[in-house]
Amino acid sequence: MAARASRRPRRRKSSMPSSPVSEEERLDDERYLRALADLENYRKRSAQEVERRVAEQAERLLLDWIEAVDSVDRALGMQPSDGLRSVLEQMESILARQGVERVGAAGDRFDPELHEAISVQESEEVPDRTVLDVARSGYRHGERVLRPAQVVVSRDGGSSEQEPSGEGED
Repeated sequence: MAARASRRPRRRKSSMPSSPVSEEERLDDERYLRALADLENYRKRSAQEVERRVAEQAERLLLDWIEAVDSVDRALGMQPSDGLRSVLEQMESILARQGVERVGAAGDRFDPELHEAISVQESEEVPDRTVLDVARSGYRHGERVLRPAQVVVSRDGGSSEQEPSGEGED
């Protein structure tokens, strides 16, 4: 028992000289924790990268599908057919189930986030910056615009005077 009693005080005394070892252990612990944090960050970045790539692939597939919808839509414009209309409705239903919605309709207020103005027409019948016609529908998947609608936009006829570009030139 005397041997045990003598060991205990030595441990207390030996803790003082071993402070460089405890400093080394502390540094090792910090490096270990940093390495764990780096590993966790790497895992998160990898998971985000996989999610981003999957989303990009899905977006490309949706854009290809939208092109097919456009083709059927154009065919219906040339020659109306109940069969084609049924196919178009089915295709649009598939897009809707995937969370894709059509944007850009005549009468909408022009929104540069959703619309691409391909032409401007003066009109006193509708408010300024109103979509008059849709040349090509746009599509949105959630908050992300897959493709803006190409539209013809109104301009108020009374306030649409063009400013002279060469006034005062000789």
